[in-house]
Amino acid sequence: MEMQIKTTRTTNSKLKDIDFSTIPLGRTFTDHMFICEYEDGKWNNPRIEPLELIPTHPAAMALHYGQAIFEGMKATVGNNNTPLLFRPEENAKRFNHSAARMGMPAVPEKLFVEAVKQIVGIEQAWIPPQEGSALYLRPFMYADEPFIGMRAATSYKFIVICSPAGPFFTKKIRLYAETEYIRAADGGTGEAKAAGNYAAAILPTEKAKAKGYDQVLWLDANEHKYVQEVGTMNIFFKVAGKFITPSTNGSILKGITRDSVITLLKDKGFEVEERPITIDEVIAYSKEGKLEEAFGTGTAVAIAMVEAIGYEDEVITLPETNPVSIDVKNTLDEIKVQKRDDIHGWIIPVDVEEKVG
Repeated sequence: MEMQIKTTRTTNSKLKDIDFSTIPLGRTFTDHMFICEYEDGKWNNPRIEPLELIPTHPAAMALHYGQAIFEGMKATVGNNNTPLLFRPEENAKRFNHSAARMGMPAVPEKLFVEAVKQIVGIEQAWIPPQEGSALYLRPFMYADEPFIGMRAATSYKFIVICSPAGPFFTKKIRLYAETEYIRAADGGTGEAKAAGNYAAAILPTEKAKAKGYDQVLWLDANEHKYVQEVGTMNIFFKVAGKFITPSTNGSILKGITRDSVITLLKDKGFEVEERPITIDEVIAYSKEGKLEEAFGTGTAVAIAMVEAIGYEDEVITLPETNPVSIDVKNTLDEIKVQKRDDIHGWIIPVDVEEKVG
């Protein structure tokens, strides 16, 4: 499917008012957005235009029945000030996997990737120059058909917006293993990046923060003992020299950063086990002195080292040193800005002249 993306540029850029050294997370947005509508069984009128409010009918089905999905991506700057994307085709595939689970239409992968490339090409000046910063990209789709009734919608909007962002976590994080609430169950929507998954996580996350933690460490829905993932990340444990990460079994998001980190760990000679792991195992490994490192992985955070994990009345304290975690984080960060060879072909440069001219 080939579509020409029409571009209408703003006449009043907000860029001149931005101080990249003090970017409030998720509150600053660039000048433009990509937008495309799904009607009559096909995607129509793909375009980039000035960012503005979107008229929405009060009966838009996403507001009532939750058909809404999204992706998280980042654009960085590499050699010769070239904007770079990290594995955008994988985001396109996962976006459509989410869409299928939520009964929504697929976005052609070429259209998805081209939309992201073109808006990054236009907004390249919005990519922050500070180390660890990036232009965060949020592709999303929602049902906008005005109808009160329980069925799949017939019309949708696919939109991409951009927000400059600094480092997500600048220190180690504390996790609270949740034993009352659940994130996802087998057969549910846990493997989809559906908006409702995150809505259900807000209350338990706030409760965890009130106890002095940063994020929830989710356990399984049936027995509340198998580790699943963190609120915005997949999780890895280094145990006696090898890494263990929960296998993606339908209730855990298939993280693109997770997949990349597994590859990098294997490149560095480490064994990686993808298998179910219980919170009791983690506690036992800690008491035996075998739990050496733990970190979360995700687009927003990249790699976030874990300081402690709370579970009921216990607190698992991780070692202060994180040599492998730091090494893998540095490797990933350097690949994303072309300071290290991209032997896996993950980086996609954006040809600004071709895309914008």
